[in-house]
Amino acid sequence: MAIASEKHERLRQYLRALGGVAVAFSGGVDSTFLLKTAHDVLLDRAIAVTARSPTFPQRELTAASAFCESEGIRHIVCDSDELRIDGFSQNPVNRCYLCKTELFAGIRAIAKEEGIEHIAEGSNVDDEGDYRPGLEAVREQGIKSPLRHVGLTKAEIRLLSKNMGLAVWDKPPFACLASRFPYGERITPEKLNTVDKAEQFLLDMGLKQVRVRHHGGLARIETDEAGFLILADRKNREKIYAQIKEYGFTYVSVDLLGYRTGSMNETLTPA
Repeated sequence: MAIASEKHERLRQYLRALGGVAVAFSGGVDSTFLLKTAHDVLLDRAIAVTARSPTFPQRELTAASAFCESEGIRHIVCDSDELRIDGFSQNPVNRCYLCKTELFAGIRAIAKEEGIEHIAEGSNVDDEGDYRPGLEAVREQGIKSPLRHVGLTKAEIRLLSKNMGLAVWDKPPFACLASRFPYGERITPEKLNTVDKAEQFLLDMGLKQVRVRHHGGLARIETDEAGFLILADRKNREKIYAQIKEYGFTYVSVDLLGYRTGSMNETLTPA
């Protein structure tokens, strides 16, 4: 805890030196911790910007807005449609790069209007180990990554968030709905809506950590150990099978390895 606290103090000093920051805010653990810390240090010179888009579920936007309202943080919601970005809907391996490039351009325009020089995003040092083309857009556009700058890990961020009383400290990881599709499979509004409805249904069933990966007519469910216990009940499985088939899938399966970050990257050939 002492090491995490030292990093947190370095984070506060770093943000204070920036003088003002627009935080790309998704409502997840990392960006919530970053935004809260920035607001504690910079007050009204720290604002949150969230993109409303087809790949971002309404439940996540609602939660992000509620947090900002409860903390008295100015929250700007901008409209974004990744599917209109040239090449995005074809779901190339650099999909996240295309998305982040457009997102940060939008946030930069907002920050300029607000007289704020710096933009910050919430990646941590653990994010450097996976294939994350979005981080290339971060580097290219000069976006600040304060949590990585001071060396904070995901576990440390969760611990500090818990001590700060942030309700999201144990919130499961979330990635945009576009990550549910194999690279090369065309992404459409209809498919995104199907995945969103299927995941919302599973969340309503009591699963906490869940992904519904879209493989054409096959829905591949990833969940954690607690989720497997729910799925162990035959009546639950039958209910889930029937409902998800109604959303347009032909088959419904459960991944035996369970949830893991970036499972769609397993198809990529190492460089």
